[in-house]
Parts: sequence; C-alpha cells; structure tokens
Amino acid sequence: MEMVYDLLKITIPAGLVLYLAYLLVRSFLQKQLDEIAFGVRQKNQEIVVPIRLQAYERVVLLLERITPANLVSRLGGSEYTAEEFQQILVHEIRNEFNHNLSQQVYMSDSAWTYVTTAVEQTISLINSSRNTLEEKAKGFDLARAILESSAGEDMDTPKQAIKYIKEEIQDVF
Repeated sequence: MEMVYDLLKITIPAGLVLYLAYLLVRSFLQKQLDEIAFGVRQKNQEIVVPIRLQAYERVVLLLERITPANLVSRLGGSEYTAEEFQQILVHEIRNEFNHNLSQQVYMSDSAWTYVTTAVEQTISLINSSRNTLEEKAKGFDLARAILESSAGEDMDTPKQAIKYIKEEIQDVF
C-alpha cells in the first residue's frame, strides 16, 4: 500500500507538470497558427481588394453603357427599322451583360440583383417602347420612344443600381 502511495506522490506532480507543458505548447502553437492565418488573410486582402474594386468598376461601366440614353446615342439607329434596332439594342445589352457575368463572384448578392434587374428592366423598356410604335417605324422613332420613356422615370434602374453599388463600395472599402 505504501508503494502505491509513493507512486502516486511521484506521478501526480509529474502529470500536472506534463499537463501544464502541454497547455503551454498548445497555446504557443495556436498563437503561431493565428499569426500565420492573419498573414495569409492580409496577403489575400492585398490581392482580392483590387480585383473586387475592378469588378465593381466593370459592372458600373456595364450599367452606364446600358443606360437608355447612352445605349441609343452609341448605337445610332437611324439607318435601321425599329424592329432591327430593337434587336440590335437587346443583343448589345445581352452581350455586355454576358461579358461581365463573372463579376458577380466579387459582389454581394443584393448588388448583383440590382444589376440583373437593371439589365432586365432596360430590355423591357426597349421592348415596350417598340410595342408602342407602328410596324413600319424607323430606328430613329424607336430611339425617340426609348428616350421619352426613360425620361419620364425619376431615376432609371441602371442609375439606381449604380447608386447602390457606390454605396456598397463605400461601406465595404
């Protein structure tokens, strides 16, 4: 019995010392891992932030390009029929949008929703403007109808999306 008691007197303090050593080493290693993780996050931020800003810039450029006034003035339309010009406008918007689809990876879901809504509503504005015209109308007539329809709105959807994106950039960065 005395031998067990002597063994316990030796093993209990040794066990406590071993446990404390374990806690110290674990704490040290955790601190080292945290420092490494922080360094990696910092490095990622240095790489990702410019890419995210570039994505926001590209999307704002997309939205500026599909604003009805910019779209109509850039593509002209006087030499086309209204139907041809409608197809050209919608095709141009879809191409611009498809070219920038990958930018959604770097944006919030709500910002991307604003972008897709702006694209769809701009296409809808073009289609509804075309539906108000006669069958043999010219592209110039469609351009005028689009500009009149978009001028009637207080703030068109691409402009609202740009405003939201600017606010998000200020909040995030």
